[in-house]
Amino acid sequence: MHKIGWKEWVCLPELGLKSVKAKIDTGARTSALHTFEIEPKTRRGRDYIRFRIHPLQHNNELVVEHEALIKDRRIVRDSGGHEEERYVIETPLQIGDLQFPIELTLTNREDMLFRMLLGRTALKAGKLMVNPAATYLSGKRFKPARKPR
Repeated sequence: MHKIGWKEWVCLPELGLKSVKAKIDTGARTSALHTFEIEPKTRRGRDYIRFRIHPLQHNNELVVEHEALIKDRRIVRDSGGHEEERYVIETPLQIGDLQFPIELTLTNREDMLFRMLLGRTALKAGKLMVNPAATYLSGKRFKPARKPR
């Protein structure tokens, strides 16, 4: 098991995001990423989603645009009990020196403190254990990734 804190810097290399501050949320099943201007598209019989991202908190000037295959659409209930249908993509996540695939739902988190939530399913996939009293146990700089054991 790889230990992490309740907030960590993560990398989403296929999305072009080198540093995103993520809240580790053991109460959430699914991971979520702050996105906006979400546009579904079909190309050569495959469904894609185009979206824009503000990867850094308190910085709406930095924008990353990306496109990914749609894996699914799901109804997600937030902590307030509100339901929202969200697109789901699959992408590698790097945390510290580990890299593994996760599912991410795309949603507007503009008013939230963290641009990303890392949920239970991703924690299990990466064999991660959370120390709720610690932060940034994986550091702020990324090393070459290795596969979880």
